[in-house]
Amino acid sequence: MGLTRTDNYTSEQVNLAQLLKVLGHPARIAIVQSIIRTNKCICGDLVTEIGLAQSTISQHLKELKSVGIIQGTIEGTSVCYCINVETWDRLKLSMNELLNAVDANPNCC
Repeated sequence: MGLTRTDNYTSEQVNLAQLLKVLGHPARIAIVQSIIRTNKCICGDLVTEIGLAQSTISQHLKELKSVGIIQGTIEGTSVCYCINVETWDRLKLSMNELLNAVDANPNCC
């Protein structure tokens, strides 16, 4: 697979695409929903709640953290994760702008 050309796009478009790409896996959506629902930092409950192996959960957490959707803090021997509010707010704003840009026209197509 070739490299995606990004020089034709704005940094906002590239950033939004990266965030949505990472969120494009149902396990990652489940992880984010679990963290939001808990409304506090999550350390080890995800394996039981999501039903995937620890190594699989760790890989998904790594992907979510790499684009800044979640952030982690080390507490003893474990890493606790929570939503990165700054990135989340930026994602909400970008998605609202994108979704609200369509002026519904019932006569189109």
